[in-house]
Amino acid sequence: MIQETARRLGLGGLALAVATFSVQQAQGYSFNQVVPDVRQPASLSGGSACPVRAHRPTGSGSVAVQWSTAFGTNPVAILTQDQTTSGRLNEIEQAIQQSLGVWTGVSGTTLTPASPAPLARTAVANACGSDGLNSICFDQNDAAFTPGVLAFTRVITADRIGEQIGSAISAEVGQILDADIYFSSSDPRTAFATPLALFTNPNAYDLESVLTHELGHFLGFSHSAVWSAIMFPFAPAPGTYAGPRPTAQQPDAPLAEDDRTGLRALYPDPNDMVHTGTITGRILAANPLSLLISPPGVTGIFGAQVVAVDASSGAAMGGAIGGWSCSGAGPAQFDGTYVLERLAAGGGTSYKIYAEPLNGAVNPAAVSNATSSLCRNAMTDAGWPAAASCIVPPVDTSLTTHMRPSP
Repeated sequence: MIQETARRLGLGGLALAVATFSVQQAQGYSFNQVVPDVRQPASLSGGSACPVRAHRPTGSGSVAVQWSTAFGTNPVAILTQDQTTSGRLNEIEQAIQQSLGVWTGVSGTTLTPASPAPLARTAVANACGSDGLNSICFDQNDAAFTPGVLAFTRVITADRIGEQIGSAISAEVGQILDADIYFSSSDPRTAFATPLALFTNPNAYDLESVLTHELGHFLGFSHSAVWSAIMFPFAPAPGTYAGPRPTAQQPDAPLAEDDRTGLRALYPDPNDMVHTGTITGRILAANPLSLLISPPGVTGIFGAQVVAVDASSGAAMGGAIGGWSCSGAGPAQFDGTYVLERLAAGGGTSYKIYAEPLNGAVNPAAVSNATSSLCRNAMTDAGWPAAASCIVPPVDTSLTTHMRPSP
């Protein structure tokens, strides 16, 4: 399993999110969210309690990543084809570069192959931590490594301008100040193999697939309930990999359309004139009386996955965890609203929409970073103003759906 974690720290209430990748025991695109700290002046918080997507890992004008060359050796955690000291490091670094290239190879986003800074190496074994440096660690134990967890990403997001961790200072609300990726190194049953070594090590997990998934969390994604998405919560079986391998012609080949649409929504390119479509609506109870037992303020179904399917090909083009909206000063309103954005438009393109509960392989816990952090109140944050307060209702997993055509 891949695991993600989130937390809130300090005076500004930094949000920490943790996401994990796991073996299967375990929205379309959904994102880590943070509510701005409206206890601060509006010049720092923006003056609104509406949730903001986590985005833009901190770097010196670009996305900076370092990786630790300390590896587990008993058992061997990372298997490579080249067993020389320098060759092993180069082979692992190539897998990291290719995984980064998967996300920077998507058209219609502001992430480009030039976005990441040159990869840096560090010999420090415990390089991952709340230090403002984005790190990948292969030999660092952590309490998040519970049974079944293969890797996880810990993300710290600013809830106000000027929040600081190490040398990283937020220029906007929602900015990722620190993102660290941890790989399991102490489980004798778990090993990872580079693409060159996977064929001869069929019992190992594909390093590139797991890292590509974790980099999605690094960029701000929560999990997806679309099974073909790289952000699906479960790793491919040992000896296999997720989707096609990246190529020079299609570096983003391992991604599903759901992943690409989500990235366009998270890092939209204002010059993209293709993916401009938006579909919005509400998921409502057929019997409004059923909402009488819901918490106050809940006027629609919360937490269903809504997916846009290409009417011609049947492919899932993008989805969202629906059920809320927010405007003005906020806070979030649980009115059943969903928004599917950055869809291809024009040229006769049409979509079919369906909604489903999260009661299968992907359950509400797997997307908690996209749902549980939509509200803050005086119980969670001392001195939080009542007008900006809300309580996230339970995700509804018992619904059955009937689609009603638009007028």
